[in-house]
Amino acid sequence: MMVIEYGADIVIVDGGLMFPDDEMLGVDLVIPDTTYLADKLDRIRGVFITHGHEDHIGGLPFLLPQLGFPPVFATKLTLGLITVKLRERRILDRATLVEVAPGTHTQAGAFDVSFVRINHSIPDAVAVVLRTPIGVVIHTGDYKFDFTPVDGLRADIGALARLGDEGVLALCGDSTRVESPGFTPSEQVITATFEEIFSKAPGRIIVATFASLISRVQQVIDVAVRQGRQVALVGRSMVNNVQMAIELGYLNVPVGTLARAEDINKIPANKLVIICTGSQGEPTSALTKIANGDHWLVQIERGDTVILSSTPIVGNERAVFRNIDNLMRQGALLHYQGKAQVHVSGHASREELKLMLALTRPTCVIPVHGEYRMLSQHADLAVSMGVAPNRTVVAQDGDIIELNAEGDIKIVDHAPCGNVYVDGTGVGDVGQVVLRDRRALSSDGVLVVTLTVDAETGEPLARPDIISRGFVYERESEALLEAARARVIQALQKHTKARGGPADWNYVKNKIRDTLSEFIYEQNKRRPMILPVVVEV
Repeated sequence: MMVIEYGADIVIVDGGLMFPDDEMLGVDLVIPDTTYLADKLDRIRGVFITHGHEDHIGGLPFLLPQLGFPPVFATKLTLGLITVKLRERRILDRATLVEVAPGTHTQAGAFDVSFVRINHSIPDAVAVVLRTPIGVVIHTGDYKFDFTPVDGLRADIGALARLGDEGVLALCGDSTRVESPGFTPSEQVITATFEEIFSKAPGRIIVATFASLISRVQQVIDVAVRQGRQVALVGRSMVNNVQMAIELGYLNVPVGTLARAEDINKIPANKLVIICTGSQGEPTSALTKIANGDHWLVQIERGDTVILSSTPIVGNERAVFRNIDNLMRQGALLHYQGKAQVHVSGHASREELKLMLALTRPTCVIPVHGEYRMLSQHADLAVSMGVAPNRTVVAQDGDIIELNAEGDIKIVDHAPCGNVYVDGTGVGDVGQVVLRDRRALSSDGVLVVTLTVDAETGEPLARPDIISRGFVYERESEALLEAARARVIQALQKHTKARGGPADWNYVKNKIRDTLSEFIYEQNKRRPMILPVVVEV
């Protein structure tokens, strides 16, 4: 999510989400932090979306209410995918959605905003062009130069070149594959791989991919039709997105090709292709449930062929390969990236990044999208293409960049930008303190200590009860827990004798916590979470 300001006007480019890593226990999604915009809502003129992938639109159902529902501008398919998300969140009626097309212009305060068709692994992707009083800023979004795209619509190289002739003040360019030399292969190379796998598959074929990867779904359908197979969709988001894409005309599905998921078991195995979600090993996805043997409809049969048409996102590798192992144990034949070319990136490799720089000839370059090392290498690449070293900025999340008409560019400040966690229906109510507690619980468990004390003196009236969860098995560790009870009583008796008078309940609780913590660490070098409960009588 990028915020661009000129004077009193603000525009936003994209509003995506991130999937949680292993440290974010129990978190469902991670969305951008909009604290910086909280007192500027009346200045937001619009949200402009480059394409329909989760990391660019997935945060909108949570962000739009926080931002006061500014208008959202996107191309037809992207808008359809956004509509599906807002409807699920039950806020569609409050949103203002504006359809745009490549080559069109719209005014957003001081910004004249237009759109240039580019290629990505999803149709209807665009670069966002912001004409400001001091110059032109281009946000490329995710892109590559695909000369044989699945939908036949090539990137508008002419429009990019004309922008270069007009003069580009700043290019905010995708950096994801700067480390990959040469050009990224066309989406069409996957078709040949699918043809070969489908022709040799003895039974059912299960293809797992992103629900938003509409062009990949089209390729699977096209090959299935040529091979005389019907296609069934499994996974709520897959079904919703495909239905929407068919209604908008972005998917061409011959009559009789799609079968209901409920009819899967009525179709001969060698005449069926199942397209499902779960290529990234998401815990609640269709493929993960299939791999674990607990999907309500699809169970792996020996001879099934499973294709993972994606590359694992960094951090998801363990979950993906766990699914692969589980599927193979059940007798499935697996095809995944590295073993077969079943996926190509939607991002520009090094030579395509050079082509973008050569076409647009920007005065300044702000690398976006990627890890810090990728941003840094993209800046170096820009310098090698003639951009002055002092006119590239490698920024991190939250950095505020100032740019003027002369091309002077620098980082001038830093805005709040901590992760905002979505957990169930809660947005932002899980913070670092809660995550720290969850990590402690997951690593060392918890001890709940219940103690009955005299309300006047604080003296224990009975031995404390200790309940262990995730620390030790109580029946096999009774000696340890009994010794812990004795240590607590001993510490509290010393305190009441030394102190006398009415009890300080905060002190009593802290004394229990500190005593037990020290004792447990002495015994087995662990630090479980200790929750004292004091009952007064």
